[in-house]
Amino acid sequence: MTGPDESRSGSRSTVAAEPAPIRAVPLRRPGRWAAAVIIVVLFALFVYGAATNEAYGWGTYGRYLFDERISSAAWNTVQLTVLSMALAVVLGVVLAVMRLSPNPVLRGSSWLFVWFFRGTPVYVQLVFWGLFPAIYKRLDVGIPFVYQFTHIDLQDLNAAFVFAIVGLGLNEAAYMAEIVRAGISSVNEGQTEASIALGMTWWQTMRRTVLPQAMRVIIPPTGNELIGMLKTTSLVSAVPYTLELYGRQRDIAGVIFEPIPLLLVAATWYLAITSVLMIGQHFLERHFSKGASRTLTPRQRRALEREQAEATGAH
Repeated sequence: MTGPDESRSGSRSTVAAEPAPIRAVPLRRPGRWAAAVIIVVLFALFVYGAATNEAYGWGTYGRYLFDERISSAAWNTVQLTVLSMALAVVLGVVLAVMRLSPNPVLRGSSWLFVWFFRGTPVYVQLVFWGLFPAIYKRLDVGIPFVYQFTHIDLQDLNAAFVFAIVGLGLNEAAYMAEIVRAGISSVNEGQTEASIALGMTWWQTMRRTVLPQAMRVIIPPTGNELIGMLKTTSLVSAVPYTLELYGRQRDIAGVIFEPIPLLLVAATWYLAITSVLMIGQHFLERHFSKGASRTLTPRQRRALEREQAEATGAH
């Protein structure tokens, strides 16, 4: 047996043998700080130069930033973007499902649509839609070769806004079809097999099982396409439709002979609308990514902590 003195000396030797805690010193990175300082200085010089440069016409910029004509044109741009994108999403889903259909006629028709509208520039397509009333002067509605219910004179119809939506929507539908097809292909085949085993038809499987799971893959590129559509609306002058944001600022700049401040006004509105769309895209992505990651969101973490606290209190 060991005495108390020996046990105390043994414990003292054990304590003395423990290594001292490591004092970690962060690695110095002077290159990063130098690069950050250079970027900040260059940005400050650019801001100062732009603020003191009379060519930017900041007075004109402030006068027209919230002008009624500009704000109305911005609203027209938003309508063009939303309506064209809605048409593109609906057609894109239909075309993607047709492309994956076992029917060869549906597959071929979808491929032909995507091939044509992806293979020709959007500006050329918009010019074509502007000339549509000259190609088809009258539209007959009825039973072909039997009876026509009504006639629509396209030359008397002032529908530049509608033709702009159709032109943008059909062009974007070709890209949305490929995005949706990629999203559908990302869903595990076992999901389809399980749905068919439960007695669902092919269309029910697509609508109830495949498409909801594919949204996690579809939403991010669709958000990018929506922002791209917002900027593509500046090309609808080819229809011609000039009441959107870019066309309106160009008309005003042509009258006052100050294109630079009016371009800055249009850029500010585009940036503001894009920022709102990016926020919406963020929340949509977070909604459809539920369950796809093991990392808990702050809201899920708070809910879990609340449940654990309640369970502990009950015991």
